[in-house]
Amino acid sequence: MKKSDEMKSRSYYLVNAITLYRIVAAPILIILAFTGNLNIFKWLLPISFLTDLIDGTLARELKATSVFGSKLDSIGDDLSFVAAAVGVFAFKLDFVLHHIIVLIPLIGLYLFQTISALIKYGKITSFHTYLAKFAAILQGCFLILLFLFPTPLCWLFYTATFITIADILEE
Repeated sequence: MKKSDEMKSRSYYLVNAITLYRIVAAPILIILAFTGNLNIFKWLLPISFLTDLIDGTLARELKATSVFGSKLDSIGDDLSFVAAAVGVFAFKLDFVLHHIIVLIPLIGLYLFQTISALIKYGKITSFHTYLAKFAAILQGCFLILLFLFPTPLCWLFYTATFITIADILEE
């Protein structure tokens, strides 16, 4: 194997290992939520979101992008979000109940988009548009701060919600 091929192969392994962290961390985060361990949960969740930023950037920088890596990344994204949502219900149920009027239409719109994509394309969409990336950053920031701060940043919640709705409509 040539030296350049070996370096490229190592780059793929590195990027996919970072992505794999999120896939492994998600069930651990869910267990932490179910067992009420907020102290560890609130620190592992930001690491998961941070690795999401790192793996994509690193893959592009090292020219280590692949269809497999992209699919792995989408799985890691979905599992991290599910783990965060479980954490919100486990640790911040009062927030959910207080904002249920906003959350129900948001969840309904997401489910409608997901079902429409499954019917039309036979799979869930994952376009990674600029709007989707911006929405994901806002969601991640809100979710991290929700667990780290004593009171939720409602302005960030509503901003993330508005951008997320725009992203769902775009998809």
